[in-house]
Amino acid sequence: MKIKTRFAPSPTGYLHVGGARTALYSWLYTRHAKGAFVLRIEDTDLERSTPEAIEAIMEGMNWLKLSWDEGPYYQTKRFDRYNQVIDEMLAKGTAYRCYCSKERLEKLREEQMAKGEKARYDGHCRCDEVQKQHSHTKPHVVRFANPVDGVVVFNDLIRGPIEIANKELDDLIIRRTDGSPTYNFCVVVDDWDMEITHVIRGEDHINNTPRQINILKALGAPLPEYGHVSMILGDDGQKLSKRHGAVSVMQYRDDGYLPEALLNYLVRLGWSHGDQEIFSVPEMIDFFSLDAVSKSASAFNTEKLLWLNHHYINHLDADYVAQHLVWHMNQQGYDLSQGPDLITIIKLFGERCKTLKEMAQSCAYCYQDFSDFDADAAKKHLRPVAKEPLENIRAKIEAIADFDWEVQKIHQVIEATATELEIGMGKIGMPLRVAVTGIGQSPSVDATVFAVGKKRTLARIDKALAYINQREQTLA
Repeated sequence: MKIKTRFAPSPTGYLHVGGARTALYSWLYTRHAKGAFVLRIEDTDLERSTPEAIEAIMEGMNWLKLSWDEGPYYQTKRFDRYNQVIDEMLAKGTAYRCYCSKERLEKLREEQMAKGEKARYDGHCRCDEVQKQHSHTKPHVVRFANPVDGVVVFNDLIRGPIEIANKELDDLIIRRTDGSPTYNFCVVVDDWDMEITHVIRGEDHINNTPRQINILKALGAPLPEYGHVSMILGDDGQKLSKRHGAVSVMQYRDDGYLPEALLNYLVRLGWSHGDQEIFSVPEMIDFFSLDAVSKSASAFNTEKLLWLNHHYINHLDADYVAQHLVWHMNQQGYDLSQGPDLITIIKLFGERCKTLKEMAQSCAYCYQDFSDFDADAAKKHLRPVAKEPLENIRAKIEAIADFDWEVQKIHQVIEATATELEIGMGKIGMPLRVAVTGIGQSPSVDATVFAVGKKRTLARIDKALAYINQREQTLA
């Protein structure tokens, strides 16, 4: 049997991290078994589904590199098929027309609630007598004739055996008054037609599973196996929501995360393989099994995600990281021709920055001139005592030939200045750092000067010397 799974989001919003984890688990299960992965857009909610949401789902899947083998299929393009099956069910008696008014159903619900009973349809229109009293042209819905007795038992691939009595299930509406089929029915026909063997989805669908199994049995269709993944909680133990920060997959892209980091984090958010924390995608595919997926809810930990992102920034090929960094550099409005190549930036700032967005913001002085020095840094380090070291280092930097412009050469002239003036490296390094960057913190000063470039470094030292001269005049 060829394994076939599906990811079936509703396009009523972005692809959130819970959906992305479900997609990842389905994708990994399929790839491990060398099966097929289907993308299906469940857009039967015509009022809430939007083209923008469909595009956002595709964008998120593509960014995470969760490629699909079939699809995307759209439920709205399959209404003829759904209605064909419903008409066949009506003919066989596994479905029936329901003519109950909204008023009757509301009254029934109120009476059941008053008695402390579960609100459910009472099967009023299921009998032949009621059917004979009405014309098919009268407004009606179509309901599935759910079995009255017995139980539905299925072995959840994550949670083990689950058993639900049929008396707990009412006769589900499968076609609305306007003729449109409903979600639970469309899912069943899709899984049947697309030969889905394994359904991996969120635990919020557990209540739908027995209903869908009964419909599949009524159709004489094979039953897929089901596995329901637990929810993701926020740091505070509450259900993950917007108040916990970024929950959209593409928001993590915007915030400077690499897709490898988010995938690695999501796969470990409910699954484990020994004590291993860092997984390449091939390792995820090789090791993944639903047996190792936890039944318990998982808490989202942003600090752990940042730790992983920092790891990938520094361990993935710099050329690849640069492909993702360029988007953030463009967001900052930098002219990349006015500064070092991105490989240099990654090597320079990789250890200091946990996200690509932070990296892009931190390297501004490599591409753009600043108008003012940081007040605290200038007050501390651009003092009259720094004038001679800066003048000395400026002359040595200017003497470096363009073909000899490299970090080691810059380091040598800084050391030579310190030796010549008989001062500590900090006495030259810190004034030079503030002069070149405008701030008091940066990567190693020699590498920073290299990244800023010779011409711009000289101009900024001149600016720092002018600042010191002005400060001397003020003090005088």
